Amino acid sequence: MAEMSQRTIDTVQRWLNDPYVDEETKQELRSFENDPQELEERFYRDLEFGTGGLRGIIGAGSNRINKYTVGRATQGLAQYINEIHGSAEGKPSVVIAHDSRHFSPEFALEAALVLAGNGIVAKLYPSLRSTPQLSFSVRHLQATGGIVITASHNPPEYNGYKVYNAEGGQLVPHEAEQVIAHIQKVDSFAAVKKLTREEAEAKGLLVWLGDAEDQAFIDAVADVSVNQGAISSKLGQDIKIVYTPLHGAGNVPVRRVLDQLGFKNVFIVPEQEQPDANFSTVKSPNPEEREAFTMAMKLGEEVGADILIGTDPDADRMGAVVKNSQGEYVVLSGNQSGAIMIHYLLSQLKESGKLPDNAAVIKTIVTSEMGATIAEHYGATVLNTLTGFKYIGEKMTQFEKSGQHSYVFGYEESYGYLAGTYARDKDAVLASMLICEAAAFYKGQGKTLYNVLEELYEQFGYFLEKLESRTLKGKDGIAKIQSIMSDWRSNPPKQMGGAVVETVLDYAEGLNGLPKENVLKYMLADGSWFCLRPSGTEPKIKVYFAVRGQSLEDAEQKLKHLSDQVMARVDA
Repeated sequence: MAEMSQRTIDTVQRWLNDPYVDEETKQELRSFENDPQELEERFYRDLEFGTGGLRGIIGAGSNRINKYTVGRATQGLAQYINEIHGSAEGKPSVVIAHDSRHFSPEFALEAALVLAGNGIVAKLYPSLRSTPQLSFSVRHLQATGGIVITASHNPPEYNGYKVYNAEGGQLVPHEAEQVIAHIQKVDSFAAVKKLTREEAEAKGLLVWLGDAEDQAFIDAVADVSVNQGAISSKLGQDIKIVYTPLHGAGNVPVRRVLDQLGFKNVFIVPEQEQPDANFSTVKSPNPEEREAFTMAMKLGEEVGADILIGTDPDADRMGAVVKNSQGEYVVLSGNQSGAIMIHYLLSQLKESGKLPDNAAVIKTIVTSEMGATIAEHYGATVLNTLTGFKYIGEKMTQFEKSGQHSYVFGYEESYGYLAGTYARDKDAVLASMLICEAAAFYKGQGKTLYNVLEELYEQFGYFLEKLESRTLKGKDGIAKIQSIMSDWRSNPPKQMGGAVVETVLDYAEGLNGLPKENVLKYMLADGSWFCLRPSGTEPKIKVYFAVRGQSLEDAEQKLKHLSDQVMARVDA
């Protein structure tokens, strides 16, 4: 055991001796007796509860996600809820949903029974539902909070646990910090209070949700449609859509909302239609990656599809694929899809006289300026937040209370979009509907979405963006990521990509009233920028690039030159 830290040795022994830990888990730990490195990875720390909740590899250990780490987190959350809302009339309640991953139903039920053990009503969906539906349901059912069991588009060995506040938004830092403080006080599994399923149901502390809540969500999404006529026109009726849910929670709601709006030709990729915790047809169930659309493109060619759409396992991110001028399928970036949707939505609202005078579009600091430029063209105010839709949700709630702005659209470059105020998280069901509606509208004008994108470049400038990331796993990886950030912070470059670095924005200092975050953004004299940001949910450092060119070729050259130079230094 020489290679293990004392913390690991002590914690492993505590788990092995704990009567609350089942024999199966103990057997899993004993199987690593001769693998100190594996035990060190599993126990060198407690799985971190960040602002987004827990996310980690499934398995036994304090640095893994399992029923014990889920139970402990829920006990801390329950104590927080009872402290904040205990004096309110009636019992507090929490809505719980889960995706199609390994152990998602088990972790969802575990969380529900711990909440019930603490006198909190758990309102649980019995089978997989999307993350945006969870956000909607918290608001719709006027619950105290929400939990969703998902690891979004991470590989199959991961799962996660996200917590939502009463507004339906993910916890923002000041809320998460209070929950974390309560979790840290749960110092043993014996301190986790839990009822059996039978006890919880008999006491009315476990309530099952179903069809009524599903339909309410679909209606809320459909209400955001801005041009029903575009879909019911002859060309709108002809539009052909291929959809892949990538084995996740989007299959039912995306099809239902498209059907409710009147789309007639929706083809589902059969191999990817059913839930599959191993996501066995893709390397990664991520609609940001072209490879995830391989099967959709094949089906698209067979049926002559105008647009292909894909959603990730918890259906909060949507990717779209359209044909370019050469008739080849190209995957739109999150920034490109966002720009098209902003242009479509705002132009339609303006046309119908429904665009509010105080309309606001919200984006993140690493999202392209193209969408912002289009939004400002239509008279909307554009606001920036840190990365993470929780910050967009927080702004929406502020608008609702102050009346200063009317929220119209929010998005981030990582394929997350929301129009309408029915939820406080990004929604791939809504984005699927909106981009298909836009495709139907422009088809009625004899244009593809790619033609529309080209027109937007001509009108607003050739904006191009790129994301590079480096995965650095485990304890050593965390140290490497910290070392890269401190190197760039203490030795900022004078020049990059042939342009002078004019400004360095260090968000760790809490700029423009934003919370402090370990993010560095470098603004260049030619209007380009790049940004370094450690991921909050994966063992990655992400590097974002954005340029604006005189033509597409000019922008492509600028982007390559800038990203090559920056990544050479990151990799060094």
